[in-house]
Amino acid sequence: MPRIQPLPSLLINQIAAGEVIERPASVVKELLENALDAGATRIEIEIDQGGSHRILVRDNGHGIPGPELPLALARHATSKIASLADLEAVATLGFRGEALPSIAAVARLTITSRVAGAEHGWRIESDGGALAAPAPAAHPPGTSVEVHDLFFNVPARRKFLRTVKTEFGHVEQLVRRLALARPAVGFRLGHNGRPVFDLRPASALPSAVTAAARPAAGTEPAPDAPDAPDENDWAGAGLAPEPVWAAALADRLTTLLGAEFVTQALAVEATAVGMSLRGWIARPTFARAQADFQFFFVNGRMLRDRLLTHALRQAYQDCLQHGRQPACVLFLDLPPQLVDVNVHPAKQEVRFREGRQVHDFIFRALHRRLAAGAVGPGAAPAPAADAPASPGPAAGGWQQPFPLQVRDARGGYAAGFAFQQPAPAPAAAPAASPPLGYALAQLHGVYVLAAAEDGLVLVDMHAAHERIVYERLKQAHHAGELRRQPLLVPVVLALSPAEADLAEAQQALLAELGLLVGRLGAERVVLREVPALLHRADPEQLLRDVLADLAAEGSSDRVRIAVDAVLATMACHGAVRANRRLTLDEMNALLRDMERTERADQCNHGRPTWIKLSATALDRLFQRGR
Repeated sequence: MPRIQPLPSLLINQIAAGEVIERPASVVKELLENALDAGATRIEIEIDQGGSHRILVRDNGHGIPGPELPLALARHATSKIASLADLEAVATLGFRGEALPSIAAVARLTITSRVAGAEHGWRIESDGGALAAPAPAAHPPGTSVEVHDLFFNVPARRKFLRTVKTEFGHVEQLVRRLALARPAVGFRLGHNGRPVFDLRPASALPSAVTAAARPAAGTEPAPDAPDAPDENDWAGAGLAPEPVWAAALADRLTTLLGAEFVTQALAVEATAVGMSLRGWIARPTFARAQADFQFFFVNGRMLRDRLLTHALRQAYQDCLQHGRQPACVLFLDLPPQLVDVNVHPAKQEVRFREGRQVHDFIFRALHRRLAAGAVGPGAAPAPAADAPASPGPAAGGWQQPFPLQVRDARGGYAAGFAFQQPAPAPAAAPAASPPLGYALAQLHGVYVLAAAEDGLVLVDMHAAHERIVYERLKQAHHAGELRRQPLLVPVVLALSPAEADLAEAQQALLAELGLLVGRLGAERVVLREVPALLHRADPEQLLRDVLADLAAEGSSDRVRIAVDAVLATMACHGAVRANRRLTLDEMNALLRDMERTERADQCNHGRPTWIKLSATALDRLFQRGR
């Protein structure tokens, strides 16, 4: 029988490297995080052969004193924490003291560093974990880390590396993510001697913006402070459509993610309950097939988190086509004590102390921003739902609100209209033109053509009315209690003891969701009532799915999602159909209702409801000005 014996330190480091260092991009991540923790404002990355041959990261941070260089390559030696209290409030990207020794154990590594004010720098070398003594070296203030021959002494790991193109693609994606997180830092990336990009610091970014966005460690807003709303007072969260930092970071965002994303992006800024959220979310029309344009940062740390992803998907729930993914760049800041970053070997996941509160904060902020941007870029804000109608001229000008309800689809739009001439212009035009302009004509019984101040607007009348009806149905339904309908024959379910206990413990919550459940035995429950709108659904499967959600997440959105799906179907069938001819009054009423309706940019299935052809685009089509 094999005897228990301690492992050699080199083997320990190689095992640890297997958790932290998966590929060249992992090395670059650890080195860049060290550089950022050192206060660097300029970082240069040079990669050869995708990183398997050579990686060089050079920064202008505060440097490492010569006597501390051997400690930098020792396991669990760090300058970032010294106690459990430090770990629970860690604000740096690195804190375990594992990265450099793990890299040194599986590669040939050289560190050259100089602290500010020192006469010269120092250099230390490691060959697969075998350290040489530090030696003086010429170097500017800062640190350079050079890694050669990654996995040279672990051939099994080296065989798993992909092609040079693939490995460098991971490196480039990683650097772009970190460059998004730290706009005040300049980044230069090169591959095989050729520059890939050179990002200057966003010097126009006011330091006060960053300082205000991140609460100090160990602090939370006073409960009676005017800028610290109650945790249930979401109306107190501030939303700025054009924040200062958004304009300051536009160049970097364009360089890293492309001009199309910037054109389609909505700036988000919200603050509540000691948390702040800022960043950009793309309009639903920018949705992608993959989730490759979703960038989340928590206290400056890039990560992938199920809770954040779920809040994002929920905010876009009824305005994306099936299978499409939203795009975003979001920065969440909260006190370090409220988030545990020490839950993943590569620090790619975190755990929130108040996960439900974080989820709801993000969901509501994104939901409101999508609703606020419903009338499109550059449009005037939509009037409040209960605002009085703006007075205006008769035909051709502002119209009195025309109630578009579900019944309108049956007869309200029956008046004939093919291609009427637009009504005469009013003698005195209103001070401000409505965002979607005034109706001119109906095209092919499908589209409404309108004239706006800055171009022509085309509206898909069915898609637009479908969204209007859907939002009104949701408001009417959610304003009242969820009506339940007794089952003709109660359904008895055989569950596991844990599921039955959960159903009994959550009876009150299930009743709020419209599910009336009773306990029959150790492994049996009975379902007596379901939501009235879901009377055609499979009641047994619905309850099982809700219980699965409660067991995994502590809450369930399945009933709300299922109810909204029924309302969406009702709206689709109740909306005005193609080839239904409308009068000018009805077309203008449709436009005004779109301006008052949340998410009017898309129908319930994610298709756009309107497009605008700007005056500049029209001039270009007719080659005017040439």
